[in-house]
Amino acid sequence: MENTATDETIDAGEPSPGEILYSAEVRHANGKCTLTISDRLQGEVEVFVIPATALKKFPFYLTMLRNKLS
Repeated sequence: MENTATDETIDAGEPSPGEILYSAEVRHANGKCTLTISDRLQGEVEVFVIPATALKKFPFYLTMLRNKLS
């Protein structure tokens, strides 16, 4: 166990408060869109080429996710 700056005790195997656990980004280069998903807990990165039609649906999927979480 270790203490944080606010004197919270956390297990050594648990992520610290504010730590990025997962990230995703979409890039457009050379006429292709790629989705990169980083699992920072496991140190894994997955890269997918996605069609432009899927990219256009991202706002819809993000809205669905927000609604599920609230």
